[in-house]
Amino acid sequence: MISRSLVLASTSIYRRDLMSRLGIDFQAVAPNYEEEHDLDLPPGELVVELAVRKAQSLADRYPKTRIIGCDQVAELDGHILLKPGNLERAQAQLKELSGRTHRLLTGLAVFEPATSRLETALDVHHMTMRELTDEEIDAFIESEQPVDCAGAYKVEGPGITLFESMQGEDYTGIIGLPLTKLVRLLQRLD
Repeated sequence: MISRSLVLASTSIYRRDLMSRLGIDFQAVAPNYEEEHDLDLPPGELVVELAVRKAQSLADRYPKTRIIGCDQVAELDGHILLKPGNLERAQAQLKELSGRTHRLLTGLAVFEPATSRLETALDVHHMTMRELTDEEIDAFIESEQPVDCAGAYKVEGPGITLFESMQGEDYTGIIGLPLTKLVRLLQRLD
């Protein structure tokens, strides 16, 4: 089992809830890093790099822990969809995703400052959204306020009804923290 203290470099309530499922002690701390989604990297490499930077940003404050960083974007036709931030952009993202398949990319990093060891992973889900009417999009946005989620949806609640199919290894990756990959990374460091 996991034998070191852990810090989750995230303020996300979704990631904190997922970490709690593992039954291990951890602290959730805001990373000391401002996300740079405009780095000149392909989307899969970008989310892993951002996860690494988030984890490493806390190394000075937590030198004797293992620090977990995570980042997530939706990608459609090579174009990155970030957290919309407001209802208008959420509506635009859902209209763009309606009836199409996109990739939901989650980068994961575990950094151990004391040894400088770093383990990373990329979790990819292929998400096929059903064709949505403007009324369905508006009703979803009004009820769920999905402004803090890449792609403007959350599958933990009514957002699941937006989809025809979701394909990937670990559904917790869709929520924002792929637990099976995280456990493997932590075990590699033991």
